[in-house]
Amino acid sequence: MANRYLDTSFVDKAIKFAVDAHSNTERRGKGFPYVIHVLEAMEIVATMTSDPELLAAAALHDTVEDTAVTEEQIRSVFGERVASLVKAESDVMDSSVSEEESWRSRKQAAIERLSSATKDAKTVALGDKLSNMRAIARDYRKSGDALWSLFHAPGGKPDHEWHYRGLAEALSELEGTDAYAEFVLLIDEVFKG
Repeated sequence: MANRYLDTSFVDKAIKFAVDAHSNTERRGKGFPYVIHVLEAMEIVATMTSDPELLAAAALHDTVEDTAVTEEQIRSVFGERVASLVKAESDVMDSSVSEEESWRSRKQAAIERLSSATKDAKTVALGDKLSNMRAIARDYRKSGDALWSLFHAPGGKPDHEWHYRGLAEALSELEGTDAYAEFVLLIDEVFKG
């Protein structure tokens, strides 16, 4: 039986935009194109909703933070809702301090932002955070505690545990979804005892 027709033009446009924005960039230390991560985040969001704007925001969630794309460009191409969802998922960088020096304050701000965010913003964020946690769990199984030296968190594994447990609490409104259950399971696996 053939797949039924579904208008995917808005999501297709977001995917193409993300592919172009992340072109020629590697996912940090992974050896594969960065865009794989945003597509995985979008796939995770698709397990929770079929809303094309949430799927588009998931595909675009790192464009403002990690590429030359601006929030205004996202707004002009994809509209206010998608732009605000991407903004909610973007770290605010302080150029006067290093990533290491600002790591904890940026992560604390992100947890606080997510705690009071809309369910839609939390859904997009969970797509990103679960994709990240899957990668961390895979790498941790291979490398153990040596993994933590690849990141900007000055306190290593304890900082990451604090961050991911804080994210799980901030995203707890999504409890009952398979994505949230997997997220918590992976956090417990990586940071057990």
